Amino acid sequence: MSNTGLCQRYLAAQLEKDQPAALRVLFDEGLAVGISVQELYLEVIQPAQYEIGRLWQANLLTVAEEHIATSMSQLALSMLYPSIPRAASNGLRVLVGCVGGERHDLGARMVADFYEMAGYSVRFLGADVDADRLVAMVREDPPDLLGLSVTMTFNVESLRVTTDRARDAVGDQLSLVLGGAAFSSQPKLPHSVDADVIETDVRVALDHSAALIRSP
Repeated sequence: MSNTGLCQRYLAAQLEKDQPAALRVLFDEGLAVGISVQELYLEVIQPAQYEIGRLWQANLLTVAEEHIATSMSQLALSMLYPSIPRAASNGLRVLVGCVGGERHDLGARMVADFYEMAGYSVRFLGADVDADRLVAMVREDPPDLLGLSVTMTFNVESLRVTTDRARDAVGDQLSLVLGGAAFSSQPKLPHSVDADVIETDVRVALDHSAALIRSP
């Protein structure tokens, strides 16, 4: 089943700054009729946000308009969260956040929710995580996976610094999973950072993460 129509109506509500209408699309036309949370995340909210970002980069939306649209999706994720399906715990812990300077955390929040759906114990740190703070957390209580997101290309250097410092702090104990729009816009970026998984599709990232954890 294609959810293109739902996505178009959700995006239209965002552009019209009509939050109640946006939520009705997700809940009355989506969740209430059996569309899964996963589908709403990946086939409605995510593509709508990509279009919001494209319009902003093309100067067809102001920063304020982009913020209004994104705040609707942030609210939607919060409201959908109680309905996410959860697999049995796999006993693994993942820490997810955005690198220092990166304020776009919607994608990272979605990734955190998908890992929780897959049975991981998740701690979500949100946007703009200071490298010192992150390294201290990783050193004091190492997770099985550390997921870092970067959206804007000017935060790539922050990503490199953070991944290098996290590796130095705990060595091979730490499995690093990286993602975000910056990897789509800079094809050579994956070759310049030290990570176990680099993926912009959360479903593929989950598959790679599971394989990584199972590896001897």
